[in-house]
Amino acid sequence: MGSPENVVGFVGFDDISLELAASLVGSGYAVQAFDSQLDNPFMVEFSKRLGGTRCGKAMEATRGVSAMILLISSPTQIDDMIFGREGILEGLKKNVIVVIRTVIVSAEVQKLEKRLTEEYEINAVVDAHISRGTSEDLDGKIMIISSGKSNAIAKARPMLSAMCAKLHILEGEIGAGSKVKMVTELLEAIHLVASVEAVCLGVQARIHPWILYDIISNAAGNSWVFKHHVQQWLRADHMKHHNLNTLVENLGSIVGLAKSLPFPLPLLGVSHQQLLGCSHGSGDDDKAPLFKVWEKVIGIKLDDAANEETYNPLELATMLESKSKAVNRIGFIGLGAMGFGMATTLLRSKFTVVGYDVYKPTLSRFIEAGGLVGNSPLEVAKGVDVLVIMVTNEAQAESVLFGDLGAVQVLSAGAAIILSSTVSPAYVSQLDQRLQDKDLKLVDAPVSGGVKRASSGSLTVMASGTDEALERCISVLSALSEKLYIIKGGCGAGSCVKMVNQLLAGVHIASAAEALAFGARLGLHTRNLFQIITSSSGTSWMLENRGPHMVDNDFTPYSALNIFVKDLGIVSHECSSRKIPLHVAVTAHQLFLAGSAAGWGALDDAAVVKFYESLTGVKVEGKRPVLSKEHVMKCLPPEWPVDLTSDIIKLCENNMKPLVVLDDDPTGTQTVHDIDVLTEWNVDALIEQFRKNPKCFFILTNSRALNSEKASALVVEICHNLQIAAKSADIEFTVVLRGDSTLRGHFPQEVDAVVSVLGDIDACIICPFFLQGGRFTIGDVHYVAEADRLVPAGDTEFAKDSAFGYKSSNLREWVEEKTEGRIAASNVASVSIELLRNGGPNAVCEHLCSLEKGSTCIVNAASERDMAVFAAGMILAELKGNRYLCRTAASFVSARVGIISRPPISPKALGIHKESNGGLIIVGSYVPKTTRQIEELKVQFGHGLRWIEISVKKVAMMSPEERENEINHAAELAEVYLRNRMDTVVMTSRELISGRTPSESLEINFKVSSALVEIVRRIGTRPRYILAKGGITSSDIATKALDTRLAKVVGQALAGVPLWKLGGESKHPGVPYIVFPGNVGDHKALAEVVKSWARPAKLSSTKELLHNAEKGGYAVGAFNVYNLEGVASVVAAAEEERSPAILQIHPGALKHGGIPLVACCLSAAEQASVCNLSYRIPWLRAREGSTDCSF
Repeated sequence: MGSPENVVGFVGFDDISLELAASLVGSGYAVQAFDSQLDNPFMVEFSKRLGGTRCGKAMEATRGVSAMILLISSPTQIDDMIFGREGILEGLKKNVIVVIRTVIVSAEVQKLEKRLTEEYEINAVVDAHISRGTSEDLDGKIMIISSGKSNAIAKARPMLSAMCAKLHILEGEIGAGSKVKMVTELLEAIHLVASVEAVCLGVQARIHPWILYDIISNAAGNSWVFKHHVQQWLRADHMKHHNLNTLVENLGSIVGLAKSLPFPLPLLGVSHQQLLGCSHGSGDDDKAPLFKVWEKVIGIKLDDAANEETYNPLELATMLESKSKAVNRIGFIGLGAMGFGMATTLLRSKFTVVGYDVYKPTLSRFIEAGGLVGNSPLEVAKGVDVLVIMVTNEAQAESVLFGDLGAVQVLSAGAAIILSSTVSPAYVSQLDQRLQDKDLKLVDAPVSGGVKRASSGSLTVMASGTDEALERCISVLSALSEKLYIIKGGCGAGSCVKMVNQLLAGVHIASAAEALAFGARLGLHTRNLFQIITSSSGTSWMLENRGPHMVDNDFTPYSALNIFVKDLGIVSHECSSRKIPLHVAVTAHQLFLAGSAAGWGALDDAAVVKFYESLTGVKVEGKRPVLSKEHVMKCLPPEWPVDLTSDIIKLCENNMKPLVVLDDDPTGTQTVHDIDVLTEWNVDALIEQFRKNPKCFFILTNSRALNSEKASALVVEICHNLQIAAKSADIEFTVVLRGDSTLRGHFPQEVDAVVSVLGDIDACIICPFFLQGGRFTIGDVHYVAEADRLVPAGDTEFAKDSAFGYKSSNLREWVEEKTEGRIAASNVASVSIELLRNGGPNAVCEHLCSLEKGSTCIVNAASERDMAVFAAGMILAELKGNRYLCRTAASFVSARVGIISRPPISPKALGIHKESNGGLIIVGSYVPKTTRQIEELKVQFGHGLRWIEISVKKVAMMSPEERENEINHAAELAEVYLRNRMDTVVMTSRELISGRTPSESLEINFKVSSALVEIVRRIGTRPRYILAKGGITSSDIATKALDTRLAKVVGQALAGVPLWKLGGESKHPGVPYIVFPGNVGDHKALAEVVKSWARPAKLSSTKELLHNAEKGGYAVGAFNVYNLEGVASVVAAAEEERSPAILQIHPGALKHGGIPLVACCLSAAEQASVCNLSYRIPWLRAREGSTDCSF
């Protein structure tokens, strides 16, 4: 048996217990167990396979343990198991961890915890709700939800982590796991009934159920329940009756709890009734199908429908493509968000497209995109081979086709119409008949995929019609789609599939709202609840997509609520006309109708959650909590024990590929030294750099200052040049995109640009960890450290950036947000801190090699050792032939090439002579952190600097004359100050002026930055040093004002603050150039650097010195000196501490030292390198008014 610290006891043992015990044994724990069932097969395997100790009594299982896991299936077990004569308390120590694993309600768990802690002084009691994860990364692995007091959770966390693949912690009141289970079962029940309704509606509409399953399981209507259960139903592997009875019983408890709160659950209420009817309507048939009642009412047989001959809709599309007819001219009516993307996709596919929309500005945009326009549907339809209709509803479709200026009256005989609007199947069938009478062909082709996919030609299209009509339109449909399904059954079949998909999608949005609102009422943190549900059997595509909108309280209309008023209205109408009872779908429709009636129709469809909020007063919004940094770090596993720097250096030698870092602003050199930075990228310069055989070099792109299109074009240009140069130098290379650690910049555009030139990659790696800036990624959430607080990045000032703003702190969700849904959060892989710290480089390598090609993977990290472990693992994966493109912050670069950090470099180390000209400080960054740092600099050292403020309004918004006057005045003033050895600050005014769009904001930034560039260009005096504050500012000053083409990173002036030495070709060769990021350091950081580099300030009097000390909150020492040795000692001490001091000559010393002593004090004060050194002769104050000088 292991040491008491590593022994875990089990009381009550089942199949899950066996799996937990196996994980514990694999992590070095010893295990012992008791179960009252003597012939328990899992106990046999426990002792034989795991070598566990099998105990005869419950109290024996508790002896010598550090943790106890209690399996309680009923409240009636508690007294005997725990408090009885042979219960576990007899042998239990007070410092043991008690884990309550139960399905009983939270109130019972809370009573048990109270009794254990108050009566028996067992202080570490937590609960554990255990299930199997359903997400792609978990896929059946153990997931634990644990709750309890923070001290109990902290103690239990290592053992809980050892038992599972995913641990969710809900600190606070115990019993939260039971509440999460209720919410999950609520969703399962609603999804279960909705799936039955959807399949039965589809079958009744003559859509083959396997076709329906294949399409919807890959579409927005999918859920775990649909994908898991429908497949079983179609294979006649039905849900067993006793499982249904258990679910119904559990739902009854949830409904009862909701009634007592009180809290309305309309979707669960109707689902519960449907499932209750099924559970009692099948007699003694233990394997009765869940949908038996529906089959009887509708008159269908699902088994028979599933066994009918099927076909492959994708293959039908491929066959039709070989028979496609030429299309010379396309008309397109409806250039809304979706329609505009579809129409421009057709333009890119070299079709001639004539467009029409009632909104005239859209027509102007379409002309700019290369399209033609008409003033009416009639004009658009003249001479077209194919007419595409993408309007909102049936009424609009009717108007554009048959109205006064309708298209039908001028369409040529034999022309085809593609109707892509979501309308009822009945309308499509009726329309098809009317068009046939006019010798026109109709293709029913509703689409799915959203605006982004419409613009990229990657929609899902469900098309139906006659073969002749499809052959005429197939080239158009193929150009619009990534997946093109040809549905048999004639016109209306495609709309039937879309209708079924929308039934599920609408119900899933509404059920997500009901679940999250109910969770909020139960006291659960909704953001944590959402994360847990997405890995559970309650998840759905819509929950994962719309859930973030609900917990962010962000209802920006990506898809308006009124769309589901229409789409579920179609479902409601069809269920009436087809006489199919669709209880859940119709109830969901009523929720959306209520939302529309309340005035939320134009908001995002996720705003249906407001129905619950307005009725009950709950708030679903769940801001990510601000965490204690110290507490979080203590809760993480120990770091990987081996320093990998030397291993990485050796691996890099084997790899032999230089790392080329494309830096979107100059601050990416924050963690490196002795590395070249290029600000030009012509082929010759790159060849020269490659021939030096560097392990790494940077190319300063400054692309963050550009709009997305220009940034992408720039990256494409650089990558083309790198390819040519590398081929000439006969060398291979690896590209890293160094971006902002606070997530600002052009993602995913720059990644796409690199891939377009250098080819496909195995994975895109996102790694914004940056220790020096206090940026940590933990649990997939990116944090910004502020003192001892970890603030979610999405709640910081950086997320509000006018050009690169974002809402998501979870990096998976951030990827989805930035790719506008192209990459779903659920499809983003992750490297966890647990993997880094427990598995090391080999585990990282294995994980990376297992990723699906082309996937996106985020990296968690909380220390530089974590970063080194990931870097080593990635190099191992690269040596196996894998290619990765990394978008990272600065810490990854130094870890990847094995750079050992150095302490900050002082001016003295660079030989900066204090008697030369003044230093130049340029401040362009406008982020609040920079403004706070400027204010602190003024307090601490404002008297030692000369200040020139540039009006942003004048240089960015006023006339060219006012702009020129502002620039010229600043340059002339700075010239005078620098020449007179005065350190000078040239800063932009602090008011933030933003444009109406991100592009306008970037344009304003450009005008301000170019003004600073022009000021520096006009300054002729060589500064002693240059400090540029802000990424864009520092780039523009280096490249445009100082003509720097090559610089050497010598190190850092402060942790996270790069220090360059300008190249010989620059305006001021060899001058130290401090690149100070706008988002780095605390409020004192800028003052610390400036005080280290600036010349000592010269105050006019000791009185002013003391006044500034009082203002700045620091002390000034006054020292009596009697001789030259005393003067030298005070000066040395003041210089070492970089502190002001007063030399006070004692009157008695004048008798011996006389004038030479006074002269020595004068000289010492003038020559000292500290900020302020003054001397006084108090004795003279009484007799002559005093002598008082300061330097």
